[in-house]
Amino acid sequence: MGLLTVLAVAALVADVRRSSAPAESGVISGPYAALLASSTDLGPARTDHVQLTAALRGASRPDLLMGWAQQQGLSVRWRPGDTWAILEGAPAAIAGALDVEVHDYRGKRGQVFYASPQQPAVPVGLQVEVSGLGRILGYTPHRESKPPMPPLEVPDQGLTPGGLLRTYNATPLRDKGFSGKGQTVVVFAFDGFDQADLDMFSTTFNLPKFTPDVVGGQPESRRGEATMDLEAIHAIAPDAKKVLVNARNTVEGDGSYEKIATMMEDTARRYPGAVWNFSIGWGCDKLITAADLEPVRAALTQAHKKGTTAFDASGDLAGLECKDGQEWSAPPSTDDVGLDAVASMPEMTDVGGTTLSTDAKGGWLAEQSWYDLPLSQGTGGGVSALFERPKWQRNLSVTTGAGQRLTPDIAAVADPFTGVKIVFNQQVIVGGGTSLSAPVWAGLTALMNQFLLDRGGHRIGDLNPLLYHIAEGAPLPAFRDVTLGGNAVAIAGPGYDLVTGLGTPDVDNLAQNILVTQKVIG
Repeated sequence: MGLLTVLAVAALVADVRRSSAPAESGVISGPYAALLASSTDLGPARTDHVQLTAALRGASRPDLLMGWAQQQGLSVRWRPGDTWAILEGAPAAIAGALDVEVHDYRGKRGQVFYASPQQPAVPVGLQVEVSGLGRILGYTPHRESKPPMPPLEVPDQGLTPGGLLRTYNATPLRDKGFSGKGQTVVVFAFDGFDQADLDMFSTTFNLPKFTPDVVGGQPESRRGEATMDLEAIHAIAPDAKKVLVNARNTVEGDGSYEKIATMMEDTARRYPGAVWNFSIGWGCDKLITAADLEPVRAALTQAHKKGTTAFDASGDLAGLECKDGQEWSAPPSTDDVGLDAVASMPEMTDVGGTTLSTDAKGGWLAEQSWYDLPLSQGTGGGVSALFERPKWQRNLSVTTGAGQRLTPDIAAVADPFTGVKIVFNQQVIVGGGTSLSAPVWAGLTALMNQFLLDRGGHRIGDLNPLLYHIAEGAPLPAFRDVTLGGNAVAIAGPGYDLVTGLGTPDVDNLAQNILVTQKVIG
């Protein structure tokens, strides 16, 4: 992808508005249509079960939906208090009830799934109770990164745990004894880890050894993602409890977003108030509707109330999260511009990535947004196709986006040439990607939570409103503004931008600002 092409795309999508999102009714366009077009249509669906999500206007029992479904030969799954329900039935019954086609498809990777090329509309008689319907799609393209790593001849450029702490001014907290003790950090992953790597990492960098709890069994594959997440968190918060949750089942079969919500609910019960890290993704936001994510948003909102803070990597496709990473030979288009769907939720803190400059000891010198044009990699970010701009972003001087949610929220180091030392396959190498940025923030938050509890505060919980409140004015400067660089669709600049958000943290200052805010507003 040449520079002129990148500039042309940047100009083309500089003001991505809601009109570029998939159609809300009728034939679906954009990346969803491209997914079906690149797959083989196998004809009418033969599975015995098709499902989709219905977003409800309230938490009351959806009697109208249930009555209508029964008349159509369908069923509804709903739990008291939920603002969503699952509509399900045979493909022919769903197709007839919603006036759409439901076919089976075989994707490029051999996966067979059901899908409808049309977006179902809410039947007129149900609109007082149902605000929207999700996609009829039995497959979720997911992001499973192998951390981008530089050649082994340059590992000395990576930060040690001590250097990482100095970079983001977390050393003062550690010097006061805050090491994450009493805190839990959960890594949601599609791959597993080798305990020998974790042991070697701890020994190499003079840290206490640790063995994570594993929920759902160890995933069979080991691509390095989970290893990097766990080690980056351990480098910052060595005394925090670490947990790996196997998320593989969420991308097996249909109902991914309901499964994600169930996984979140189970994790919140097991580890209330834990910090959550997601360096994985479940498809771009233009593939689905806001209704699809209603179960996930509800589960995360409930976890916030117990003190959980959740971080998600913005992605490594430089703002083109809707582009198939295997097919960079095709020129980029507006259809390729998009966000990771789960990372784009207002309840999730979305983390972008930077290229970092430090002194020999890891002291911060400068940062710019991470974008490696030759490798077609870089920090994600941009304008949501699904969600309106939350109130805590409405004072931003960003005119693009037509009132939509803006991402990322904050950033941290991601460039693998300036990344963090990890151990993988018994070798000391340097990890990178926004899959590193997110666990860096998760580890730093474990330190801040311990500090807050020690000083009479409480766990952070929903971080986004606090971040933007502090950015508007606080006693201590909490963010280092990243004003240089860009990605394939946006450029960095003073203040908030669509590449690195509010910037990278001065953690000691941020923790003190949060404590003051908690004592003032509760």
